[in-house]
Amino acid sequence: MLKTLFTSLTVVAAAATFSPSSRADDFLIHDGDRVVFLGDSITEQRLYTTYIEGYTLSRHPDWKLTFRNVGWGGDTSWLRQRAHPDEAKLFAAAPDAQQKMVENAVNNGLGRDVLPLHPTFVTIKFGMNDFSYQAFRPDIFGAYTRSQTELAKDLTSAGARVAFLTPQPIEDKRPDPDQDIKNQSLRKFSDGLKEVAATTHTAFVDQFDPYMHIMMAERAKNPKAFIGAGDAVHPGPQGHTLMAWAVLKGLGATPLVSSAAIEASGKNVQAEGCTVENIHAADHVLSFDRLDNALPMPIDKRAEGALALAPVLDDLSRLELKVTGLPEGAYAITIDGEPAGNVGADALAKGWNFSHAPGPITKQATELLDLIFKKNELYFQRWRQVQLFSFPNWAQGADIEAHRDAELKRLDGQVAELETNIDSVRKPKKHHFEIKAAN
Repeated sequence: MLKTLFTSLTVVAAAATFSPSSRADDFLIHDGDRVVFLGDSITEQRLYTTYIEGYTLSRHPDWKLTFRNVGWGGDTSWLRQRAHPDEAKLFAAAPDAQQKMVENAVNNGLGRDVLPLHPTFVTIKFGMNDFSYQAFRPDIFGAYTRSQTELAKDLTSAGARVAFLTPQPIEDKRPDPDQDIKNQSLRKFSDGLKEVAATTHTAFVDQFDPYMHIMMAERAKNPKAFIGAGDAVHPGPQGHTLMAWAVLKGLGATPLVSSAAIEASGKNVQAEGCTVENIHAADHVLSFDRLDNALPMPIDKRAEGALALAPVLDDLSRLELKVTGLPEGAYAITIDGEPAGNVGADALAKGWNFSHAPGPITKQATELLDLIFKKNELYFQRWRQVQLFSFPNWAQGADIEAHRDAELKRLDGQVAELETNIDSVRKPKKHHFEIKAAN
């Protein structure tokens, strides 16, 4: 019986706190960063980038951060969509001539879309369009590595740190995606990117292999399995969650949100990354108040299937509760009176990760993610449909540009307002927990 273990004891004492951010020294995104995501249509989808942003903002609620996505569908490392170089000439050019073409294209593209944002950290994800969906071609590969090198050179010269991300593999419906000639070409491009990162002293993140590993494992179970839940090239939220998982790990993201360990008697508490107080053990109920230093990583409701494909929460979002000394059986846990789940005594003794359990904490993380999506959509519309909108010659003039400036100012105000709301929502709140036998 619980009565034999839950003594009539109330503890009003704050447990020692430990900031999880102090364990994230290796995370490549830092306090004060202005992060820019550069890439093609997969970046333009604003999915994996939003999930990375959600992780960073929730894990470090006091950091001053901004995130901007400048992905462009169809783009390449030589910034095809922004600078429009003659690709036939680019691929065929001698080294000196090719270098000059690359410099012109990269300098123009970055100068318009990236450098005005004054980035301090830039992720670059190209390769899918670069290899042109065909068997490996050394001439294209040469332009690719030269262009990636130039991107790193220009960005680091401007004071930004750079992380190169490989593309994920193509997910054609075949039982052996690793034998797909397109994926074999992408693998060679990814290996070449690793060498570029080494020579430019920039970070390298391989999401090709982790994604392929999951894809191969699922195809072994079901030859028709489709893990990305999008199309062969553009994964849906589930695939992008797997991408974000691989990228965040590659960027040095840490798993711990916070952890609290409590004896069923209420006599002993250990806390890391949180404060536990007002512990009360009586009448078959263990209750306490808990304030975490951070929120768990938000998980897109559309992407919950990814949690069964990769250890996303174990690797990136451990919000732990450990209760020892409970009799065998299942225990109902509520947070602020809302059911959070039924958990066995053994599982509680080992430590329950309630990062994505029902209740107010997950609701708050979801609200944060929704606001980030709204902000990113608004910035995308501001950038592509207002800033870069090209009027025909007959419509151009000072009045038009005055209207554009006014609209940009209005949209910038809305983006700033959303970012203020985001900063408010990502602050953790104190919650009341109760644990009692499920029956």
